[in-house]
Amino acid sequence: MNVRSSAFKHEDFIPVKYTCDGSNVSPDLQWDEVPNAKTYAIIVEDPDAPGGTFIHWVIYNVKTNKLPENIKKTEKTDYGIQGVNDFGEVGYGGPCPPRTHPPHRYFFNVYALDIEFPVKSGVTADDLKSMMEGHIIDKGVIMGKYKRR
Repeated sequence: MNVRSSAFKHEDFIPVKYTCDGSNVSPDLQWDEVPNAKTYAIIVEDPDAPGGTFIHWVIYNVKTNKLPENIKKTEKTDYGIQGVNDFGEVGYGGPCPPRTHPPHRYFFNVYALDIEFPVKSGVTADDLKSMMEGHIIDKGVIMGKYKRR
């Protein structure tokens, strides 16, 4: 499954607008439609964070193969249900690596699923990964980098 964004190309730098140094809004995403997928889920991960992989976004029960820019930071949205990121907030939290670090990589993982999940509050990436076990029919990723000035 190909994943793309008009905001940045795979392995390019993520524009400041989508980070803690800018407007901190989610970028638009599109991906190939997967036959038999009931829903899609997205987990955005930074494996270069000092304390281990840091989660920037959890959203599930997405019923289209695209998301517009700037999804509201509420649990229930028009596009899916958002979980809790590692900032302890609901919705998207943009790249915000320590200023002294080299560029971090941000993986926007999109999962095609054969199920729609019951709505639960406070879902973390680990919760969602457990829920998705045995239900992933395809997966794609776009990776962007970011370094603070």
